[in-house]
Amino acid sequence: SWTLGPLPLPLLLLSLLGSIHAELPYPPTATPLFEGYPYGVIWNMPTPVCKQNNIPLDTSPFQAVTTTEAVPDQFLFLFYTNRLGLYPFVDEATKKEINGGIPQKGNLTASLEVAQWDITQYIPSGTSTGLAVIDWEAWRPLWDRNWDSKTIYRTLSIDYARQLDPSLSPSQAEPVAKEQFQTAARNFMEDTMSLGIDMRPNYLWGFYLFPECYNYGWNDADYTGECPTNAQTENDQLLWLWQTSTVLYPSVYLHTSLANTHKAALYVRNQVHEAMRVASLPKHPFNVPIYVYTRPVFTNQANKFLSEDLVHTLGENAAVGASGSVLWGASASCEALSSYLNSTLNPYIANVTAASRLCSESLCQGNGRCIRKDYNSDVYLHLNPASFSVRKSNGKYVAVGIPTLSDLTYFSDHFTCQCYAGLSCSPQIASELPNKPVVIPHLLGVWSSDAVDDTCCVTIGCPAGVCLLINREMHIVNSTLKALHRNASVWRH
Repeated sequence: SWTLGPLPLPLLLLSLLGSIHAELPYPPTATPLFEGYPYGVIWNMPTPVCKQNNIPLDTSPFQAVTTTEAVPDQFLFLFYTNRLGLYPFVDEATKKEINGGIPQKGNLTASLEVAQWDITQYIPSGTSTGLAVIDWEAWRPLWDRNWDSKTIYRTLSIDYARQLDPSLSPSQAEPVAKEQFQTAARNFMEDTMSLGIDMRPNYLWGFYLFPECYNYGWNDADYTGECPTNAQTENDQLLWLWQTSTVLYPSVYLHTSLANTHKAALYVRNQVHEAMRVASLPKHPFNVPIYVYTRPVFTNQANKFLSEDLVHTLGENAAVGASGSVLWGASASCEALSSYLNSTLNPYIANVTAASRLCSESLCQGNGRCIRKDYNSDVYLHLNPASFSVRKSNGKYVAVGIPTLSDLTYFSDHFTCQCYAGLSCSPQIASELPNKPVVIPHLLGVWSSDAVDDTCCVTIGCPAGVCLLINREMHIVNSTLKALHRNASVWRH
């Protein structure tokens, strides 16, 4: 049966072209943190100042709203270096060695004692669910990845090895230092994260920027976005990290040179695809979820993304198989951010999250997430504006529609399923199509006839369609859907 929300709606199923029992490309994955949302977007920006200045920010399409500030008891908490334990690092500006400077000289026992207090302070509830992000960027746990400004960790490690054994020459000391560094780095990362998992098991714990694809050669004319082989080999060496992590947090911040270019899509999809590969390495019963860090502006400029840039980031994240995206920002003009949310960002988030749910329900029986058959194809999870419209009801805006056979076969032609742990699914589409508009509430499965007025929907109980509850101007949403439709390369291919 095909179930929308809590209402079981039996339908005949028609197998996709090809074998109904074809092997799915990935092992099962964790069930969504947000019930009914195969793909969700989380707000993680320091914007309380906007509220203080009475500048409203419409964050209604986001599945969770959090701040980067040290506010306890958030759904997502970001553990910077000064918020979790006694992280050893070298201050880049002063070159001062903090907490020993290098992992070998750090006091792990003392660090874990402090970390226990930090975790209790910032995640006080032992039963709440959420995301815990450890942001330790000063050094990387693999010796060979500490280059440029991070070379200092190699230098200090070699000096420390020779202090412990003065008989070593510099060339003799390097392999010793490498072993000492990597062992200590692993212990700091692994033990700290394990402590968090033990103390707050309902939060998902992982390190920001892991895994990394190192596919930064986008200035090359023949850029494909593929991860270099050595980068994947090095990621394989971090199996201990993937075995311990309960979530992965890769990052896909865009440089302005990628603005409005297909290279941005190549860059992002390969970062996410590498995370999908890494998630399969530990051979757990199911893969951990992937939440991709994304920014609404370019890393080297404050210019905000255009609609196509959102497709190349959020759209790629959803289509390749991420559980969600974390939209991060350090600071922003409240007026500009408010306008951008209403005009560009919110309509797109509403679109892609609804389309992801529609595909899950119509192709994967609601028991899995739609992912591209070919990860490197230019197909996306978008609502078809010819099938869906947006109208206002009770102060909120709803997208109401009836998917056509063409809409559903588009899903089956280009996407397959990654089933949720403990549930069975296979890529199949319904053989019967609805003839009346229906609603799938955007707000965590709250079904109510009060959600829409009498002019919106004939009935709430019929299959298919989607009704998106979001606070924003209707004409903005409609214009965004139409703009996506006009750009055929974005809408279908």
